[in-house]
Amino acid sequence: RRFFTDYSSPVTHHFFNLLIGNNIAFNSSPLPVTINGVHAFNAPLFEHLEKFDKEEIPKLFMEHMRVVFELDIKQEKMGKRKFQANYLRLLRGWFFDSNRPEGGVMKGWAESRFGLPPMFHGETIENVNSPAYMIYLYDKMHPRFHNNAIFSQFDLLYEYCQYYLKEFGKRKGRIKLYRGINHKGGDSQVLEKRDKKVWVVRNNSLVSYSSSVERASEFGDIILEVEIPHQKILCFPDILPGKLPSYEGEYIVLGGDYLSKVIDFF
Repeated sequence: RRFFTDYSSPVTHHFFNLLIGNNIAFNSSPLPVTINGVHAFNAPLFEHLEKFDKEEIPKLFMEHMRVVFELDIKQEKMGKRKFQANYLRLLRGWFFDSNRPEGGVMKGWAESRFGLPPMFHGETIENVNSPAYMIYLYDKMHPRFHNNAIFSQFDLLYEYCQYYLKEFGKRKGRIKLYRGINHKGGDSQVLEKRDKKVWVVRNNSLVSYSSSVERASEFGDIILEVEIPHQKILCFPDILPGKLPSYEGEYIVLGGDYLSKVIDFF
């Protein structure tokens, strides 16, 4: 079976939050996930991707994005320049600080498409009436970054990432990644300690993990090891070579609940 996200329905939001987000069973037995309409509207791209090798397909994807979303065009609006929102610009903003407006837009995409509400944006979001949630809403709709069909840009990025992982990723369909967290919390919350070294951890709607345990250790005093299915991965530097910082081995991952192993590094 294959699940399709239809972001027009609040019922679907709740369903996918239960299926993909707050459900550790999905991570151990994932199903293919496709965002409705992306392949149909971009059929020529995916047909051509199959004709190119691993080194060439990122160039084809980025050129497709440039042309379809007119990413190199600055428009004039009321005598002032209007900058077109660009997925690369937002990704770079995320890598710099995920609690900036760029990160708010991306967390909004994860909430819109997969029903994963944010639990942290600069500070803990306790409920929809909290000041932190109001800041998140403002950043999510920031006029500089939330235009030019930016959610559709990330839809296509997600589907491209899934194609790349299917063709060139590990055959087991999972990647071992690491994350450093602190006892005082932040954008991760320990829900259950099943064992001294096995925890159920709830992550923010969108969150970063690293392929390097050494790098992960720089961001917290507790290091978590997780087997993350391909379906939960939005982006990592290899799929956009030369466009994103790669020294931290950072993966941007859909949040929710993860069965996590606490590992000793020091």
